[in-house]
Amino acid sequence: MGDPLSDDGADHERLPGNRSRDALRAAQMYYLQDLTMNAIARELRTSRSTISRLLSLARETGLVQIQVNNPSERAPALEQQIRRRFGVEAHVVPIADSVNDSEVLDRVAIQAARTIGPLVDSNAIIGVAWGSTLSAVSHHLTRKQTHDSTIVQLNGAGNTQTTGITYASEILRSFGQAYGARVEQFPVPAFFDHAETKTAMWEERSVRRILDLQHRMTMAIFGVGSISAGIPSHVYSGGYLDREDLATLETDEVVGDVATMFFRADGTHRDIKLNSRSTGPDLDRLGTVRRRICVVSGESKIDGLRGALAAGLATDLILDEGSARRLVHS
Repeated sequence: MGDPLSDDGADHERLPGNRSRDALRAAQMYYLQDLTMNAIARELRTSRSTISRLLSLARETGLVQIQVNNPSERAPALEQQIRRRFGVEAHVVPIADSVNDSEVLDRVAIQAARTIGPLVDSNAIIGVAWGSTLSAVSHHLTRKQTHDSTIVQLNGAGNTQTTGITYASEILRSFGQAYGARVEQFPVPAFFDHAETKTAMWEERSVRRILDLQHRMTMAIFGVGSISAGIPSHVYSGGYLDREDLATLETDEVVGDVATMFFRADGTHRDIKLNSRSTGPDLDRLGTVRRRICVVSGESKIDGLRGALAAGLATDLILDEGSARRLVHS
């Protein structure tokens, strides 16, 4: 994190550019993360009255609107750098280094939910992956009524221990209720035991109906899975992969996954063995969806995130400040 704000009464000496940046940072914490002014003041090591003035400045100068919309000339430096380097629309959640992984996830999820809402339209087909990050996002969605919209599950959730239906359906149901959309579940395992079984199942009409919805998606929302994440990705901690699977991923130099489809650091994925058994969407096809929103929390996912960006999987990226810094500076 950068230098803390000046203490009460001293912030009038800051340069206009820095003052505008500080106002935006305080506004994001207050309006998108539900932090109180006292909490923001403690985190930024300044006074409550300074935060109050910054919030007033944010409103007066148009930084705060009903929809968060930072024009490129006003966007914080990290967001600009990510946009230029990776070609994605970035939303960086300002969070101090001292905040623990669980709190980082919750605050990223809050801002993600509020960023996604204005992007959802009627007549949309929205693909949603399951996982720890999307589960957190689903708890903070705000209601927006749409018409003739569909939420479709991006990948199966069953394994040898559970059908996965309860876990995945709770996430999908939250999205459906928030946007008044029909929910279409995908009741297949996350991974088939044999690639031949997947090939045969993909010919079944009931399965092809879901695949057709996925092919017509107008938006996809997903996180990035990583074995080494501070909060373990559900696919690695929920009994989906055995030791042999994990060894295969290591041999194939996998750095992460999106919706249980794996990729390497350079974004390649075609010849990764486990993908032939995964029920996640073809990554080349996913890369053609008009709007692809990737939500990432925690610096330990940075290798997976770089791989996802190299594969061209995201058009929009919502991530915490620490991860953003590592993304552009290392």
